[in-house]
Amino acid sequence: MKFTISARDGGARAGIIETDHGAVPTPAFMPVGTAGSVKALEAREVEALGGRILLANAYHLYLRPGTDTLRAMGGLHRFMAWERPLLVDSGGYQVHSLAAIRTVSEEGVTFRSHIDGSEHIFTPEKVIEIQRAIGADFVMPLDHLVGWPADRLVAAEAAERTWRWVLRGRDAFEAGEPLYGHEQVLVPILQGSFFRDLRREQAEKMAGLDALAYAVGGLTVGEESEQTREAIEISLGPLPEDRPRYAMGVGTPDDLLAAVALGVDLFDCVVPTRNGRNATLFTFQGRINIRNARFARDERPVDESCPCPLCTTYSRAYLRHLFMAGELLALKLGSAHNLCTYFRLLDEARERIRAGTFHPWAETAGRRMNSRAEEDA
Repeated sequence: MKFTISARDGGARAGIIETDHGAVPTPAFMPVGTAGSVKALEAREVEALGGRILLANAYHLYLRPGTDTLRAMGGLHRFMAWERPLLVDSGGYQVHSLAAIRTVSEEGVTFRSHIDGSEHIFTPEKVIEIQRAIGADFVMPLDHLVGWPADRLVAAEAAERTWRWVLRGRDAFEAGEPLYGHEQVLVPILQGSFFRDLRREQAEKMAGLDALAYAVGGLTVGEESEQTREAIEISLGPLPEDRPRYAMGVGTPDDLLAAVALGVDLFDCVVPTRNGRNATLFTFQGRINIRNARFARDERPVDESCPCPLCTTYSRAYLRHLFMAGELLALKLGSAHNLCTYFRLLDEARERIRAGTFHPWAETAGRRMNSRAEEDA
């Protein structure tokens, strides 16, 4: 992997990540394809919209279809017909969300499957093995995530456990080899909740690993936006500037652009696709709830400037009809539109960084996109 920064505007950077599965212009948004599929969309459709990297999840893929099947099928790239880079989350967030059916120890996380109740254990070593089988371009070590609010002692213990797990995951990663002929990159995750000293301490430790990329974890777990941004800023401080930085789970337009301003290069979140499947459409003028009765006979596209299949083909009235009728096409068109809008947002962010006009633009663009459009107010 090679990462090149081509332009800066304050803390914001425009660059490119080069991998064996192609290049990713940064800052970049990764659609969430948890089980090897971005809900309602084919991989080729995501690529046509502008997607250059996807996120999948080790927890879900381990349970179904399973690592034996993935090995037999030649890895997830081949299985899902996606030839571009894949980043695979370790499943730490899912294990956190399943707190009622899991136990954390120094060895790892013991949990029961949400599918059939069977018992499993994720150790740092096993998570690496799973992601070898998946064929991730970017491999995430097991981490211990805590929600917010959190007790300081609990947060400190989780952060230190994450550090020890990262070291074990690194050792397992270095002892193995990729299975499908392409390079894999280990991306350490730093925790620390929203305690400044814990964050800084963990960032300093992680920086000493001299990794090829870094992830800031433990975000969007119940905190306020200002806390998210402060945690990112503190975490980035000690990290090498010439490596890609990934803010996990950050995805509303305003939070995304605020993180770009701090120097983040990669993002993932279910916000665009989940909202798209629930009739909320993002535009550069604000959010639209397409179920609103005012759109019942509106012949205009959702966004006249958008090149997505929805906006170049159908009216607001037709999309509203699809949602009101419960048609599956609504989920596809809404998801496609929102992803296209996110990709366009970061396309413009890169251009603004190159032009040196990012910060005045970003201060209003994200906030406007995340607010209700005036015509839907």
